[in-house]
Amino acid sequence: MIKKLVLAVTLLLSASVSQAVGTIDINSADAATIASEVKGIGPIKAKAIVKYREKNGPYNDVEELVRVTGIGEKTLRYIRPYITVGKKGATIE
Repeated sequence: MIKKLVLAVTLLLSASVSQAVGTIDINSADAATIASEVKGIGPIKAKAIVKYREKNGPYNDVEELVRVTGIGEKTLRYIRPYITVGKKGATIE
């Protein structure tokens, strides 16, 4: 019983933290929003993310970011908690 209670509290707290931090939808956010809201992404990489999206269409998965010039596996691992690929129109969940 105590284990279930601890698990429930842990899940509630982790959900609250992720909502507090928020994620940026890389399919709809502009470069300025990406640069200001995603830790580890500055203006140049943010512009590259948007440029890639404009040229190739919406991202299907966050893994596609490694195709963007200047973003490798290490950067992707670091920014993953701050980004999402969602429906067009929402920039922060």
